[in-house]
Amino acid sequence: MAAFKSPLQLYRYLIRCVKKLPTEAQPYYRHHLKMGFKSHADESDKERINQIMERAVEDADWVLLKYAEKQKK
Repeated sequence: MAAFKSPLQLYRYLIRCVKKLPTEAQPYYRHHLKMGFKSHADESDKERINQIMERAVEDADWVLLKYAEKQKK
């Protein structure tokens, strides 16, 4: 898992992940990503922010794997 120093670094990484997805899936995941960041914008607890960031990376890895498996079939 990649370590990110700031939410902005994570956001950039996740946008790059979305660009790896099939074109028809990109708008959905881009919107989901933006809404996730907006919903947690007021979070101030460092521990909670780190938990959210770790979960976001895990979720992105899962989505990329899901689409990679679909392309193999």
